Amino acid sequence: MDESTPPPPGDSPPAPPPPPTLNTGSPTEFLKGVVGKRVIVRLTSGVDYRGVLSCLDGYMNIALEQTEEYVNGNVTNRYGDCFVRGNNVLYITAAEVLG
Repeated sequence: MDESTPPPPGDSPPAPPPPPTLNTGSPTEFLKGVVGKRVIVRLTSGVDYRGVLSCLDGYMNIALEQTEEYVNGNVTNRYGDCFVRGNNVLYITAAEVLG
């Protein structure tokens, strides 16, 4: 059988597996979903703050509770509450699996 002849109906190759599902939610939906959960906030300086996201605004100003400050992967400070100005935020990620 040459390349241009289609295979008989019973000899078709198995269908490829479906692509992995991607989270197509918006950043706003993600941020609403992590309020009250543990997050990691990376600053433009490379410092990480890990804590419970209390609230945030449209400027990415962030309030955290039970906050730990990490520099080069080591805890350097612990704060009860922490406020991070939005222009210093590089990204926010969930520290726990979202359901």
